[in-house]
Amino acid sequence: MMSDKETPTEAPKKSKKMLMIIVIALVVLGGGGAGAFFMLKGDPAEAKPKEPEKGAVAAMDNAITINLADGHFLKMGFTLQLTADAGEEAPDLSEAIDMAIDEYTGMPIAELETEKGREKAKEDLLAKIEKAYQEEDKQIVMDIYFTQFVTQ
Repeated sequence: MMSDKETPTEAPKKSKKMLMIIVIALVVLGGGGAGAFFMLKGDPAEAKPKEPEKGAVAAMDNAITINLADGHFLKMGFTLQLTADAGEEAPDLSEAIDMAIDEYTGMPIAELETEKGREKAKEDLLAKIEKAYQEEDKQIVMDIYFTQFVTQ
């Protein structure tokens, strides 16, 4: 008869162990699911801003000649790639031309003879032009294309 008494006490132990295993499994799976949700959702502040849509292109009328360091010269012409937010009317490029003159005047020709140097100078100029032509948080200029770039 002892075996009858042992059987009922073993059954509750098994059901408690099984209940505990189920609870732990649910917690682990629920935590993993919540973690995956937050990781995949991401932080809105970290989301990449939407790339602006290309609009019209604004071109300079004439190329400009800029004095570089040590008696060298740069003949440059460029166009600005505008965004769709810029509208139909091309902006006045006078400010962009002035910024180009300021950026390149006195620059050593050696910096402009390498691809890396030209790209760095172009990126710096583009950043200044984008900032100058921005209107009420709307990006107006998205790129600059050199139509002439001759050093001597």
